[in-house]
Amino acid sequence: MTLQVMQSEAQNRRAREELRRRRISYWPGRPRRSLLDLALRRSAIDVGDPRKSWDVLESVRLIESRLPPDAPILDLGAYASEILCCLHLAGFRRLTGIDLNPRVRAMPFNRSICYRVGDMCATGLADGSQAAITAISAIEHGVDLPRLLAEAARLLAPGGLLVCSTDYWPQKIDTTGVRIYGLAWRIFSRAELQALIEGAAAHGLSPVSECRFEASESPIEHAGRRYTFAWLALAKTGTRRT
Repeated sequence: MTLQVMQSEAQNRRAREELRRRRISYWPGRPRRSLLDLALRRSAIDVGDPRKSWDVLESVRLIESRLPPDAPILDLGAYASEILCCLHLAGFRRLTGIDLNPRVRAMPFNRSICYRVGDMCATGLADGSQAAITAISAIEHGVDLPRLLAEAARLLAPGGLLVCSTDYWPQKIDTTGVRIYGLAWRIFSRAELQALIEGAAAHGLSPVSECRFEASESPIEHAGRRYTFAWLALAKTGTRRT
């Protein structure tokens, strides 16, 4: 399914249990602290979030079902994100993560995973170089969506996947003035996700199957807002719409 919505906290718990059963869960892992962090007395990198289990597992499942272990995969907004750790533990070998935070280089498995400091909307990577791109809980934090979609379409090989998750509620929830990690915060509405899918189509990125936007519960709470998560998968078909 192209777009799914987490309907309950039980789904999240079951997803974490499955990640652990398969021994591909990294949370809770030992926080990563580089020598520079120690010298500057900076806190360690806490990778992963127990609330971010369902969308991580959905992403791993889709990638495993469609791509071989040597497929090149890029994660956008990789700092403190668990997805590359899970894919590495699942046997994927050509993994790259990019983030503006220079501490991304101290992420786990950094001898096997190529972590780069840079802009997710202007990565500098080669055209058609990626079989899949992930962005887990990244696009809601002030990302320029038209630029991101254009960059993803440029980077993906034909048939490649763009897999995203984001904060979501069918009706619009106002987050004006609320910032997370120093960045703007958006809880996507149904209309906004539909607009994102339409915008992706202009770059030849199409839903891999049907979309279901309905939400029955709001199991996530932050800054006085209650909402859930949506998970989205698009494939590069090469057929652009105008």
